[in-house]
Amino acid sequence: MSIPKEPRQLMINLMYLVLTALLALNVSAEIINAFFALDKGLTKSSEIVEGANDKVMSAIVKQADAYKSDDNEAFKEAATNARTIVKDFNDYVQMVRDTLFAAAGGPDDEDPTKPKRKKDKDVTTRLLCEGFPAQNVRGLGYDLEDKINETRTSLLELIANDTVRQQLAETLPLKVEDIPDDSKKKTWADYKFLQMPVAAVFPILGKMSNDAKTSETAILNYLYEKVSGEDIKFDAFEPVVSARKGYIIEGEKYEAEVFLSAYSTQASGNMSISVNGSRLPVKEGKASYSASASSIGTKKYNVSISVTNPLTNKVDTYRKEFEYEVGRRSATVSADKMNVFYIGVDNPVSVAAAGISSNDLNVSGSGGGIKLNKTGNNKYNVIVTTPGDAKITLSGGGLQNTTYDFRVKRIPDPVAFLGREKSGQMGTGEFKAQEGIRAVLENFDFDARCNIQGFEIAKVPKRADPIIERNQGGRFSGKVANLVRSAKPGDIYYFDEIKARCPGDKAGRKINSMVFRIR
Repeated sequence: MSIPKEPRQLMINLMYLVLTALLALNVSAEIINAFFALDKGLTKSSEIVEGANDKVMSAIVKQADAYKSDDNEAFKEAATNARTIVKDFNDYVQMVRDTLFAAAGGPDDEDPTKPKRKKDKDVTTRLLCEGFPAQNVRGLGYDLEDKINETRTSLLELIANDTVRQQLAETLPLKVEDIPDDSKKKTWADYKFLQMPVAAVFPILGKMSNDAKTSETAILNYLYEKVSGEDIKFDAFEPVVSARKGYIIEGEKYEAEVFLSAYSTQASGNMSISVNGSRLPVKEGKASYSASASSIGTKKYNVSISVTNPLTNKVDTYRKEFEYEVGRRSATVSADKMNVFYIGVDNPVSVAAAGISSNDLNVSGSGGGIKLNKTGNNKYNVIVTTPGDAKITLSGGGLQNTTYDFRVKRIPDPVAFLGREKSGQMGTGEFKAQEGIRAVLENFDFDARCNIQGFEIAKVPKRADPIIERNQGGRFSGKVANLVRSAKPGDIYYFDEIKARCPGDKAGRKINSMVFRIR
């Protein structure tokens, strides 16, 4: 028989030879224990192979997903199918093990990992060889033989290349061995299992499972080589330009690297790159291109890349047009809300300076008690304290001092509301339900709130003298609250001398009066 190249497979075959030698001896307790020890070793080896297969499969998926193509998808699908085929086979082998374990009496009282009748040969012969003729059920050994052949054929069919498939067929360890000419056994099932002690069958099944996983390894290794690429291939090329800047300033130099995407540096001698008809020197698959920006506007240039396939000497040429824009340095400042800074609130501002790094740009303010706080990339928050004019100045990065003017104003007057109304008629119940008046900043985009400092209220009952009271704050309290609760249809209420204080105010400001007739 041929000597396997892999050390692990060589070790497994040697262990199997030891098993065969042990079977020639009397089945003593020591030999029975040796069978189970051998089976345990095969199980451990099988776990190691399984871990290695997991890593190869993960590498195949990663490679196929990173470099998507129809071929790579086919290789990934074949690898997935190989794993499924071997899993199905090992599930079947496990079923045979479980069936044999149960037929041999189940767990032993002293050692539940071993069956009770571990030395029994009749159980093995009946279950795996003879079967149950009366029920027209053949031995599981014959089904196992078919399963091995089916699994081996399915694995080999995953390989499209006939030559490689033939090579793998000669090395895959999972196979039904030929019965020796001098053997008296007529069937493979008898040759493997007839009159075998139960304990001896477990390592035989373990070797079959291990052979399946090792066969899976051979398939996965081949597919990983294919998905990784064995030769330099030229398919789906795209010219690529990597420019330092897509927008440059007049007087500066435009620089870019022109190269073929996904190109191997080993093939530099088979590639030529030209820009606008002028050939560029190629180094490690890339060429450098530069042009002076003598005028502003959009500039275009044509790239031509020719590649000679080292396997067929076929020359393929790929062309594409690229463009960049040349401009002058400029800067702008815009208030995110409007062109006014308001006292007492945060005024967010965006600063943009084309062609200048934000690290080189200086932003300063003057007038209106202005203070600038940087809140992010090109973002500032402006705080002002004094009505009048303010300025923001930009400089640095080659930009001359550029100043922008803003007006500084206090927050506009709020409007007094009672409930949802500024004046008018109001039902008795609705009027009595009010708890106070409030100041509302109508159509003001900033997050600000004004508070009522106080007001004067006058009740003019129908055919009676007016009653006047004073209230501190916006919420009705004391006599004012009683006056509101005493409202009757026909009464008129006047809210006057209303004062409100907004953010940034040093003192309260007088706002609109309100008149309500109770109905």
